[in-house]
Amino acid sequence: MPYINVRGVEHYYEWVRKPSTIREKPVIVFIHGWAGSARYWKTTAYALAEDFDCLLYDLRGFGRSRGKPSVREESEIVQKNLTYELEEYTEDLGAFLEKLQLPPVYIAAHSMGASIATLFVNRYQKQVEKAILTCSGIFEYDEKAFAAFHKFGGYVVKFRPQWLGKIPFVDRMFMARFLYRSIPSAERQAFLQDFLQADYDAALGTIFTSVSEKQALMMPQEFAKLTVPTLLIAGEHDKIIPAEMGRQAAEMSDNVKFVVVPNTAHFPMLEDADTYLELVREFLTLGRV
Repeated sequence: MPYINVRGVEHYYEWVRKPSTIREKPVIVFIHGWAGSARYWKTTAYALAEDFDCLLYDLRGFGRSRGKPSVREESEIVQKNLTYELEEYTEDLGAFLEKLQLPPVYIAAHSMGASIATLFVNRYQKQVEKAILTCSGIFEYDEKAFAAFHKFGGYVVKFRPQWLGKIPFVDRMFMARFLYRSIPSAERQAFLQDFLQADYDAALGTIFTSVSEKQALMMPQEFAKLTVPTLLIAGEHDKIIPAEMGRQAAEMSDNVKFVVVPNTAHFPMLEDADTYLELVREFLTLGRV
C-alpha cells in the first residue's frame, strides 16, 4: 500500500485511474470526514475516473494513516506543535500535494473534510481549480450545546471496543443517524471499522476543534472569502449538518452554488449516487474546453 511522509507522519493514499485518450487528465483530490477514510469516496472516484485522475488519501490519525510521527521524528515534529486544529490539517494537505508535485487540482470534500478544504482553498487559491463541498455549513456558537456535544463525543471515542464490530446489526444502528436511505452492508461495515480504528487523540482532538467557538466564528468569514468556483451539496434530511446550514454558508459568497439532494442525509454521494454524480459532472465540466 502506498504511503507518503507528510510533516513527519505516514499518510496512506491511492490513485483511481482509468485508461483514456486524454494525455494528461486533471486531478481531483478527495477528502473524507471525521472518523472516516478515503474508501467511502471510491465509488464516486471510479465513476469520475474516465475524465479525472482521482487521488484519495486518509487524514492524519484516520483510516490507514498514522496518527503521530514515527519515534525517530517525533521529537522534531513535537517542537513544531503538530496539533489537531483544522488549520493543521490544511497544512498537511498543502504539504501532501507539494510532495506529489501536482498541478492545480480539483477538490471534493465531505463534512469535516469540507471545512479543511474551505480553509485550504482560501490559503492556496492558485492550487485549486474548483471545489465541491458536501454536507458543510456554518453554525452558531452555543456554549451549553457544544459542551454537551464534547462530553458525549468523549464518551463515544473512549468506549470503542473492537468486538463491537462483530455484533450483528451494529453497523446498521451505528449508521442510522447518518442516513436517510439504506446503503450496502459492506459500506456500513467499513464506516464502523474506520470509526473503531481511528487514532484516539486524533478522533477526540478533532471533535473539539471542528465543533468549537473558534470554528463558529471563523467559518462564515472563510466562506465569504471563497473566490474559487465552489459547489456546496447538502442532503435534504441531514441531521449532522442540516441543509439550512449549508444554504447559509453558500449565501456568504457569489462564487458558491448551493444544491440539495432530495431524500438523502449525511452521505448523498452513497445514498443517491446517480443524482450526486449528475450534479458533480455538470459543475466540473462547466467552463471546461
